[in-house]
Amino acid sequence: MKSSIRRNRRAATAVALGSVLALTATACGDDGSGGAGDKGGEGSGKGTITFWDNNGGVRTDIWKQIIADFEKKYPDIEVKYVGIPAASAQSKYDTAIQGGGLPDVGGVGTAMLAEVAVQGALEPLDGRLEKSSLNGRLSQNLLDVSKSAGGGDTLYQLPTSANNGTLWYRTDLFKKAGLDAPATWAKFYEAAGRLTDKGHNEFGFTIRGGEGAIAPALDAVYGQTGITSFWNGDRTTVNDPRNVAALEKYIALYKKDTPSADVNNDFTKMVAQWDSGTIGMLSHNLGSYQDHLKALGKEKFRGIPNPTLDDGTRVQVSNPVDGLSLFKSSKNKAAAWKFIEFALSAAENSKYNESAGQVPANTDAAKDAWIQRAEPTKLAAEALNGGDTKIVQLPYYLPDWNTISKADNEPNFQKLLLGKMSAKEFLDTLADQLNAAQADWKKNH
Repeated sequence: MKSSIRRNRRAATAVALGSVLALTATACGDDGSGGAGDKGGEGSGKGTITFWDNNGGVRTDIWKQIIADFEKKYPDIEVKYVGIPAASAQSKYDTAIQGGGLPDVGGVGTAMLAEVAVQGALEPLDGRLEKSSLNGRLSQNLLDVSKSAGGGDTLYQLPTSANNGTLWYRTDLFKKAGLDAPATWAKFYEAAGRLTDKGHNEFGFTIRGGEGAIAPALDAVYGQTGITSFWNGDRTTVNDPRNVAALEKYIALYKKDTPSADVNNDFTKMVAQWDSGTIGMLSHNLGSYQDHLKALGKEKFRGIPNPTLDDGTRVQVSNPVDGLSLFKSSKNKAAAWKFIEFALSAAENSKYNESAGQVPANTDAAKDAWIQRAEPTKLAAEALNGGDTKIVQLPYYLPDWNTISKADNEPNFQKLLLGKMSAKEFLDTLADQLNAAQADWKKNH
């Protein structure tokens, strides 16, 4: 029933979208830029362009610094900054696509990239990148994530930054127990067991069971099996027998080597619990670094990329990637592209990511001094840019991805932890939904 409702909703959306595109094909927005059907033009490469920041407020100050640097280098181009709160960025773009008034360039994260691209709003960037000084200077792994998230082989976004998965561990507890760093999955499981002492409320690991549980669970599953593709033809590999076995091993940690409260913990509660207690390891992204630093001090913890296989190969699922897109309706694409190139240059991309605490997409920026001082970010950058890291591309392009990975299956993951569902049942249910969503997407694209 739920799947049928979603298919009907998508069909209705497709009809509505067709009408919108027909109406906006010759429309012009209030600020001179059009809707999704307007092809725009290269323009003079001078004059005024509009930039939408999709994380306004949080990133406003750093973007204004970058804009000031840009306008100093290109005094004949003015950038109008518009800050949009992250929570409303998707709806803001959708409204502008339908009614006109799109920016020349804007921040578009991978979570919304396919939906914006499928409406015909974005300019393909492959050809521009090939002729750019940025060619060969952006992380290939991040470019692959951008292409995959756009729904195919076309590049609709240049990545600016990534927030990589990180295994945080208590160096003081590891040293006391005589344990090596949990750099491999074998060492991870060994540490989880040896650091657990329930009688003293000490646990080796904290597992995410509440909101946002699916992506880290998939990260652990694919990381252990070494399967490097989410799809085998049009069928997902998520319920491959090797993945089932890996998930069984992973969730067996719950209540044995983890606190029982983990079943309800989202990242906020999980991070707070790790920072205040005596738990050996925590899997979370780079974003919690400052929390750990404040709570523990730099001598008591360390953050490393997710564990590798015994042969040193690291497999991880794709993390959401933020980036910049050029809008097809822009009347001054030449100036807008100059801004994108400038923002992705080594100096500016480094400045942006130092402020954001994330991994730069520009590989030269990833070598800068501030990253060398911030070991978790340094190691994450090396992992993302290293030849031994294989990225499993999650299907962000599927319209149902968020529904499937959150509303439909987060409650099932809690049932899994509580023993009310088997790992095979959980992954088979997830696979059936993903296969249906993929077939529907293929049919309509």
